[in-house]
Amino acid sequence: MQNTKLDNEENKAEEFKTGTTTIGLTTEDGVILAADRRASLGHLTSSKYAKKVYKLDEKIGLTIAGSVGDAQKIVRVMRSQLKLHKLETKELTVKGAGTLLANILHGNKMMPFMNQFVLGGIEDGKGVIYDLDPAGGLMKNERFTATGSGSTMAYGVLEDSYEEGLDHEEGKKIAVRSVQAAMERDTASGNGIMVAEITEDGFEVLEEKEVKSRLD
Repeated sequence: MQNTKLDNEENKAEEFKTGTTTIGLTTEDGVILAADRRASLGHLTSSKYAKKVYKLDEKIGLTIAGSVGDAQKIVRVMRSQLKLHKLETKELTVKGAGTLLANILHGNKMMPFMNQFVLGGIEDGKGVIYDLDPAGGLMKNERFTATGSGSTMAYGVLEDSYEEGLDHEEGKKIAVRSVQAAMERDTASGNGIMVAEITEDGFEVLEEKEVKSRLD
């Protein structure tokens, strides 16, 4: 009987494993979000062009790890809610957006969204990033964070390379190197890297050639 219980707990843990690598880090000018481009279905690569970094508002972005369908619904809901708040009251801060998403996830914890998220943006002129788990846990990170099956490898690069007051251009290089390191060792991560930067000027996705230049 006890073995069955343990098996059920292990199966639930398996459900929350995410085959991807996403990272977020802060710089002196804002936030860098990055992720690989591979979407997997078991042992099958279902897409080589998956989008895992999304713009939610002019100065807020989100990375996704886990179920694509669940994540895309969250992106749609968050975009509409942020627009609604802007029209009815005022624009939400990054912390406010994080709290909103945490409440949505917690409200569905009995049938959870099978995802991990990194939320990043500009608040009071500075870059901030938050981690969110499927149950709505919200944690602020002052420097960097990573999610997905390749996060262990990505953390190795981040821990080794990150410094306080990181230059924004150097931040892009570290973000790319972090995801690349994960792609080298994690079979569920691969097929290119998507990078987005968020500064006072807004949200911008780097062109593919610009991302590749960070690997030189």
